[in-house]
Amino acid sequence: MSKKIRVLVIVASVRPRRRADAVLAWWRAATGPCAEALGVDVEIADLREVHLPFDDEPEEPDTGRYIHEHTRRWSRTVAGADAFVVVTSEHNHSMPASLKNAFDHLAAEWAGKPIAWLSYGNTSAGTRALLSAKQVATTLGLSSVPGDISLHLADWTGDTPPADAARSRRAVRQLERLVAYAQALRPLRGPRIDVGGLAAGLVAHRAQTGDAAELLVLQRCCWVDEAIVNNTLAIAALHEDLDEVSSAIATRRVVVVRRGARLIASVQCWQDGADWRIGRLMVAPDERRRGLARVLLRYAQEQRPPGTRRITLATGAHSRANIALYESEGFEQVRAPADDVIELAKRSDLCNAS
Repeated sequence: MSKKIRVLVIVASVRPRRRADAVLAWWRAATGPCAEALGVDVEIADLREVHLPFDDEPEEPDTGRYIHEHTRRWSRTVAGADAFVVVTSEHNHSMPASLKNAFDHLAAEWAGKPIAWLSYGNTSAGTRALLSAKQVATTLGLSSVPGDISLHLADWTGDTPPADAARSRRAVRQLERLVAYAQALRPLRGPRIDVGGLAAGLVAHRAQTGDAAELLVLQRCCWVDEAIVNNTLAIAALHEDLDEVSSAIATRRVVVVRRGARLIASVQCWQDGADWRIGRLMVAPDERRRGLARVLLRYAQEQRPPGTRRITLATGAHSRANIALYESEGFEQVRAPADDVIELAKRSDLCNAS
C-alpha cells in the first residue's frame, strides 16, 4: 500500500484583516496541477481557526502527554503530515506569535520532516520573519527546502498578487523539492528510540499517524500466519482498519522499527488497570529468526510504569513459536484457552531477570 504525501499548509497570521488568504489562493492556483500530478494531498491549517491558547499544557511538549483536546487535535494534524508549507507575514522583524506558539505546542510531531516557506510583507517581503522561524524549525528537527518564495506587498495594485509566471514556476519547483525531501526523509520520521539489542542498520521510533498505512499492511501480513496456524480468521488484527490502527497510535505506546525506508517490525503497550499490556508484537516474515521479536518484547516490558502489578499478553493457543518465546522470557499461562486464545502474565518484579 503506497502512501500519498500529505502536505500541511500552515497559515500563520491570525489578524482579522490579512493578506494571507490572497497569498494562499495564489499558491494553490499555481501549484494545484503539480500537486495533482504528484499525487499530493494538500490540507490547510489556518491558525486563526486552530486557535491554540498560549502555554496551557502542564507538561513539556517533548513528553507527548497532552491534557487538552485542542493540543491533541493539533498533535494529530501535525503528526499525520509528511511535509509543511508555511505562509507567513512579518511582525516587527520576526514571525507572528501565533506561528511560534504553534511550533512550541509540540515537539516530536515535527521531527524528520521538510518544510517550505512562503512569506509576504513590505520592506523585506517577510524574509526577516523567515530568519527567526527557520531557527525554531531547525531546532525541532525540520528541514527547510531551498527556494523560499517572498512577495512584496508594494507590488500589489489591489488585494491580490500581480500575475508573475516566473514566480508561479518557482512555486511548482518548491513543491516538487518538498515532495522529494518528504520521500527521502520518511525513514527519519519521529524521534529515534534507543532500543537495546537492536541490530545495526535498524532504527526504532515512536509511531506517528503517518505510519498507520504501512503498519496496517505489516499487521495483516504477519497475522495471516497466525490464522493458518490457529485455523481461524476470527483474529482482530486481521480485521482492523486504518482508523483503528491510527487510534492505537494516538492512545498507546506504539514503536516501529525500520530498515531503511521499510517498516519491518512493531510492538505496542499500554496501561490496563494495574497491569501493563503488550500487544501487536510483529516482525515481517523475511526478518524473523534474528532476535528482533525478543528485543521488542524486552523493550515493551521495560516501559512499564511504576506500580505495575503484572505484565500481560495474549496469543493463539496453537502459536507454538510465540508461546515458546514468551515462556522463555518468564511469562506463564494464567487461564485456560478460550476462543483459541491464551493469556500469559509475568510479575512485574521479575522483569529485570529477563
